[in-house]
Amino acid sequence: MNDATKNVGRVGDGTRAVRAGLPEPAKNEPTLPGPVFAAHFHLPGEVSGPYAYGRDDNPTWTLLERAVSELEAPGREDTETLVFASGMAAISAVLFSQLRAGDAVVLPSDGYQVLPLVGAQLEAYGVEVRTAPTGGDAQLEVLDGARLLWIESPSNPGLDVCDIRRLAEAAHARGALVAVDNTLATPLGQRPLELGADFSVASGTKQLTGHGDVLLGYVTGRGAEAMAAVRRWRKIVGAISGPMEAWLAHRSIATLQLRVDRQNATALAVAEALRRRPEVSGLRYPGLSDDPSHKIATQQMRRYGSVVSFTLPTRTRAERFLAALRLVEDATSFGGVRSTAERRRRWGGDAVPEGFIRMSVGAEDPEDLVADVLRALDASAE
Repeated sequence: MNDATKNVGRVGDGTRAVRAGLPEPAKNEPTLPGPVFAAHFHLPGEVSGPYAYGRDDNPTWTLLERAVSELEAPGREDTETLVFASGMAAISAVLFSQLRAGDAVVLPSDGYQVLPLVGAQLEAYGVEVRTAPTGGDAQLEVLDGARLLWIESPSNPGLDVCDIRRLAEAAHARGALVAVDNTLATPLGQRPLELGADFSVASGTKQLTGHGDVLLGYVTGRGAEAMAAVRRWRKIVGAISGPMEAWLAHRSIATLQLRVDRQNATALAVAEALRRRPEVSGLRYPGLSDDPSHKIATQQMRRYGSVVSFTLPTRTRAERFLAALRLVEDATSFGGVRSTAERRRRWGGDAVPEGFIRMSVGAEDPEDLVADVLRALDASAE
């Protein structure tokens, strides 16, 4: 926790988000200093101090990394955050820094569609890749002998939830590390390190920054040796965030709680409206009381996310629905203040029906968004 909040006792998510990572107040200085653009820093004599070369560290990263640590692991001194150029850069940094030829890794079979590409590359390097679905804690069945367990909960795009604490305890008992992709939940929805994970990894491109204008990733982890390996990987690969992107991300965190609460409430309203439509099947949102993942989600999540998934009868019906929307953009990604939706099978990487829709609920007025979705469903039936 930074000096701005550490002396005021327990604080709420909004207070923490607004003040996360801010430097000690100084007269005539900005509350959040502007981005530092530097490839190198003055370095006379022996190498010492935190900043020497722009690929290794940057003062703008430092403030953002402190902010994310305060959100992912408030009050903990044994954690560190490193920011990256994208979510995939952060994911790759954990997997490729922790695994060696002969190791085994467990990945979700229903996770983000780029994970199979990562798995193929790991196999090319001599790593055994095992997969199992997120739901039902099925990854437990293939844990024996693994070096690392990769969890995605809620999963993207199917929104299944697994028992992170149960899986982490089982993995640690077998000597495995545990990483959780926390992108969909955000640190305001779920704190994987508190549930036993060694790493919390996320694409800051999504709801953390929330405006669809920044590519960013981060890794928050505990364990000096493990995080030193992640830092070394970042140095070797050079997948670093630009100073402007880091500054924009830090600026955006101040409104994270406002955005998350608004988007989560509206996502629930949209899901409840969809539940009453006969043409909608396979509706998933962990916040729905009858969702298959609701029980475990309520035990480990404080907020359920901004994404709703569902299936329309055919590809044609799904495409007509998307075309009829007026307040929802047909675009990929999720978590932004402007609602988006897409037919996921158009990418070819997800094992979902042709009419499967992943919808990211934005910050529009709930009644307007629900009305737009229902109108588009009616229009698409013609």
